[in-house]
Amino acid sequence: MLPEDGRRPAGWPRLLLACLGIAAAIAVPLASALLLAGGAPVVAGERARPGFVGSGTCASCHTPETVAWRDSDHARAMAAATPSTVLGDFSGQTVTDGRHSATFLRDGDRFVIRTDGPGGAIADFPVSETFGADPLQQYLVQFPDGRRQPLPWAWDSRPRADGGQRWYHLMAEAPLRAGDPLHWTGRDQTWNFMCASCHSTGLERGYDATTDRYDTTWTEVSVGCESCHGPGAAHVAWAQAGARADVAHRGLSVRLRDASGGAWRIAADDPRGIARWEGPPRQAAAAQVETCAPCHSRARPIVADPLPGARFLDTHAPMLLRQGEYHADGQIQGEVFEWGSFAQSRMQRAGVTCSDCHDPHSGRLRAEGNAVCAQCHLPARFDTAAHHHHTPGTPGTQCVSCHMPAVTYMGVDRRRDHAFSIPRPDVAAAVGAPDTCTSCHAGATQDWAATQLAAWHGVPRGGPHPALAIQAGRTGARGADQALSRLALDRAYPAILRATALSLLPSPPTRPVGEAVGGALFDPEPLVRAAALRALDALPPQNRVHATRLLADEVRLVRIEAARALAPVPLGTMPEAARPAFARAWEELLASERVAAERPEAHVNIAGLLLQRGDQAGAEAAFRAALARDPAFLPALVNQAAFEEARGRADAAETLLRRAVAAHTADPEPLYALALLQVRRGRIAEAITMLDATARLAPDQPRYAYTHALALHRQGRVDDALAVLSRHPRHRASLIAAATFERDRGRVVEAQRHARAALAMDPNDRDAAALVAEIERRLQR
Repeated sequence: MLPEDGRRPAGWPRLLLACLGIAAAIAVPLASALLLAGGAPVVAGERARPGFVGSGTCASCHTPETVAWRDSDHARAMAAATPSTVLGDFSGQTVTDGRHSATFLRDGDRFVIRTDGPGGAIADFPVSETFGADPLQQYLVQFPDGRRQPLPWAWDSRPRADGGQRWYHLMAEAPLRAGDPLHWTGRDQTWNFMCASCHSTGLERGYDATTDRYDTTWTEVSVGCESCHGPGAAHVAWAQAGARADVAHRGLSVRLRDASGGAWRIAADDPRGIARWEGPPRQAAAAQVETCAPCHSRARPIVADPLPGARFLDTHAPMLLRQGEYHADGQIQGEVFEWGSFAQSRMQRAGVTCSDCHDPHSGRLRAEGNAVCAQCHLPARFDTAAHHHHTPGTPGTQCVSCHMPAVTYMGVDRRRDHAFSIPRPDVAAAVGAPDTCTSCHAGATQDWAATQLAAWHGVPRGGPHPALAIQAGRTGARGADQALSRLALDRAYPAILRATALSLLPSPPTRPVGEAVGGALFDPEPLVRAAALRALDALPPQNRVHATRLLADEVRLVRIEAARALAPVPLGTMPEAARPAFARAWEELLASERVAAERPEAHVNIAGLLLQRGDQAGAEAAFRAALARDPAFLPALVNQAAFEEARGRADAAETLLRRAVAAHTADPEPLYALALLQVRRGRIAEAITMLDATARLAPDQPRYAYTHALALHRQGRVDDALAVLSRHPRHRASLIAAATFERDRGRVVEAQRHARAALAMDPNDRDAAALVAEIERRLQR
């Protein structure tokens, strides 16, 4: 399957793929033109939806909550562009950053931005809506096919004294041109798909796959009451009928009110000084977090236009702690919002919810500074120099400075990590992550910080930090299989961390890997079960039978991952009792991919699934649908080429790969695929030329050089092959190949040197050890 999103520049704006994880077939950069349908404009906007009544109706009974909400980020998430909502300066000024330029104009009550459009030509684009308000505001443009696209120029709405009240480009370092998916007119910026569901209420995306157009509507332009509480009609009816006690949850579909009567209390005799929940279990704790999660996480929707109140994993597949988005110790890195870090926290496991710290209507903290933490952490224990060891009145005395490191996104939007972790500069140093100590103490080393913390609070207790296992998995380090397997099965750690460990298990599986996957398949945490099912991809179809037991799991994400794992398993080999459940889960899986029907990668994924079921006609249609949405979409071209070759149409495969090479001249992957095709067709000389070019496009990737060397050796050019292999002296496969080439031509001493170098990389490498032993036996003759 393709990764959730493509490669992208640093400082990724939240209006892009940060809003949404996207599934795709091979990890390649995406590049294609935006195809806008012609015809009359499709005007999207407010439209009634059964069950929704609007925030205005709620306000008639809930005045304090409405007053708090009206100034919130939720209420200002989106608005029609009017003089009262537009914050930017549209007085006619032209702004340039050296790579991009725009002029901001006003015509009465119309606001216009003059900049480069879909074809690259400069044109005037009227603003249809504002997007956000603090600390920046973006502006949307509606196109004739119903797409809304956010312009890349944002208004810094902070006070002038803080550097605000200016226009700036969100990706100033990226010279994006029209046709690139990241250009503001490209598909990776389409509001309807990327952002709409979290910035409006009662949204129906309204995508028509036949015409490739949108008719997107909402019941309320911004994030209103019913975005969190669910459709309010039944609640209004309950109120008008006299608030009868026999109506469940007062007619609301989402139960957010906690009426348990319990409270967080710090026991007088608790030496830790940390509150515990006292009283009956919280009635709505899970519902609160799961209501916030879809919009405060990086996650891929698996159902279309879900309503509030559904279980998070029934509607979304959240991103795990993926490299580049999270540091190995779990700190936020890319724009991943709050849920993924909060899900790692001790707070979450203790039962803390978002509303314990934030007023749910205003979005503001319930108290300022350390007072919000003091609700549960005794100030006499924690808000003292004996704990924080910083001078009173300095930033180091603030709890958030050490326990909630911040990252700035979109140039000006500083957001804090919600894992509430204990600083571990020693671990950060081991995995190459930042730490809160040296982030403030410029010039200090992480060793110094670790020593200082140990002197203050003692040596950290417990076994190896889980970050070490995550880092080992990311780098393919020796022993990663055992470390990750232990982490995956240790229920003392949060589900997102254990699921991440499963996602990093090496292939082919070792015995510890098999034990970890087998144990995790029946874990009580659905996120862990889903990750274990994904890990079955490393096993042959006949070894995936256990997945049939999860086809009827209570959680949708688990069911569709069970169906995915069983895709290559013939129906006749499944237990007969499991076949109806497979049919239902299979339809859920395909439906989850069709949620992103406007995206080419969704159709590539569907093609791959159908091919595993032997449906060649369906797969071919899916590939056509992918290329209809983007004729240069690299995963579609490469995967369809493999499909054509597999059914004996090598010429068609070559045509597709040559199209891919022409469209992606700087990418080594399509050229590499074409070279391998030529090898299989016996055109070795042509393949060698292509492999040489591939290796030069990506000189730091040893697999390209390795394959080039094998092709040279096949032609008898042993010296040339060895010269290519020498470019990567720490690549295990290259060392084994060099040892084998030298052995076969009688240069046993040189063969021994290469084989020993390979064995030194991993003393447990049985193949390398066997090669060393064989070569040394030859030396002894």
